Amino acid sequence: MQITEVRVRKVNFEGRTRAFVSVTFDDCFAVHDLRVVEGDSGLFVAMPNRRLPNGERRDIAHPVNNDFRQVLQKAVLDAYEHAPAPEAHAP
Repeated sequence: MQITEVRVRKVNFEGRTRAFVSVTFDDCFAVHDLRVVEGDSGLFVAMPNRRLPNGERRDIAHPVNNDFRQVLQKAVLDAYEHAPAPEAHAP
């Protein structure tokens, strides 16, 4: 499986989220709402998730092994580094 497109939308939110990302695989399957997050030891990629009735969060989509997680994280963080800054909002 090849990552064929990574689209990054940087944001100016308060908190740790720095961008929302969509990734396309093999030009035929897309996963939306991955997030680039500022963690205690640097940036990382958080998978799309949903909140359960008990308040816990569960990933909707995620890599099933560490090798692919590293490939995905590298592709997303490389795209994030080259993405334009978020647009400023007018007061």
